[in-house]
Amino acid sequence: MVRNNRTTHRCLSLTETHFLHCSCIIPNCQFRSKTSRLKTFTANQLDEIKDPSGLFYILPFQKGYLVNWDVQRKVWDHLFGKEMFKVEFADTSIVITEPYFNFSLIQESMNEILFEEYQFQSALRINAGSLSAHHYFHTKPTELCCLVVDSGFSFTHIAPYCRSKKMKDGIRRINVGGKLLTNHLKEIISYRQLHVMDETHVINQVKEDVCYVSQQFYKDMEIAQMKAEENTLMRDYVLPDFSSIKKGFCKPREEMVFNGKYKTGEQILRLANERFAVPEMLFHPSDIGIQEMGIPEAIVDSIQSLPEEMQPHFYQNIVLTGGNTLFPGFRERLEAELRSLAPAHLPVSVILPENPVCYSWEGGKLLAHTPDYDEMVVTREDYEENGHCICEDKFDI
Repeated sequence: MVRNNRTTHRCLSLTETHFLHCSCIIPNCQFRSKTSRLKTFTANQLDEIKDPSGLFYILPFQKGYLVNWDVQRKVWDHLFGKEMFKVEFADTSIVITEPYFNFSLIQESMNEILFEEYQFQSALRINAGSLSAHHYFHTKPTELCCLVVDSGFSFTHIAPYCRSKKMKDGIRRINVGGKLLTNHLKEIISYRQLHVMDETHVINQVKEDVCYVSQQFYKDMEIAQMKAEENTLMRDYVLPDFSSIKKGFCKPREEMVFNGKYKTGEQILRLANERFAVPEMLFHPSDIGIQEMGIPEAIVDSIQSLPEEMQPHFYQNIVLTGGNTLFPGFRERLEAELRSLAPAHLPVSVILPENPVCYSWEGGKLLAHTPDYDEMVVTREDYEENGHCICEDKFDI
């Protein structure tokens, strides 16, 4: 959301799993904990939960699409209300992202809620990839093309842009995202060590702390099968008990006990091939029975569907966004695989921004300050006069 009331500019962007506000990332959902079953926590109230183990998520989004409007309204009421941003809707313009080729019924519901319920002064509905492309072209004004790879919670999108216009024929979607990786890690740990199927919050943190993308998968698999000190990939992860240990962490290598048990009483997860086998699904979804291309193949397929004279520009301007791109080794592995798949005479360059999670938000902030912004939005007066038609004409979803 970009608030333009002459003197102040505040930015808040809605994504599938989070709201982004400057350096603050706020969960876009509600929670219930096993210790406070009767109370529902909303958005940043997660910090008030003393024991997040067994946390139950109530999500407005399913498979990347906004389907639970009751939950979304409660989250928005909390964010827009007195507790947080104190939004004055009549003076506020909102920028809200949605997935490519979003269902028309969802788009119409969004229009009604923004203009009829909240009565925003104006609104812009746009794809997150379009904001990322705007950010990239703003940073590198001499470039004509870029390919945005957005790997998020529910899925991964590959979208080519030329002069800030998306080329719809080249858009590809892979149904692999952070949620699938976390769920797969829960299943592996539950089968091998400890039942954690109800511990989504904890295991998601484990995934972010210890997983990485292997540069040589089969070599790392051989190392992971070695015993004790020879297994240089093995890590012991200390699970939180939410009393003395508030957040899980990896034990330093020198403190690991390879034979016998720890005497400290901490609950330990021992992780070896799980560390790289889980992120491998982004590159080979068929490993767990998902018959789809991996990210490198999808990128090449996308670029090859575009005019031949434009293809070199896309190979040289591949931009990574979304939380999954933060896995150590992700950029290097993707660039190496693309190099082997792309024509030998074409240079390949994969760019990982400093903050790939907030990259599209920063693009939205830049867009809101451009002279063209007022031409892109739909005002409440436009909507009241023309209805959904004006939104269909202006918003290229």
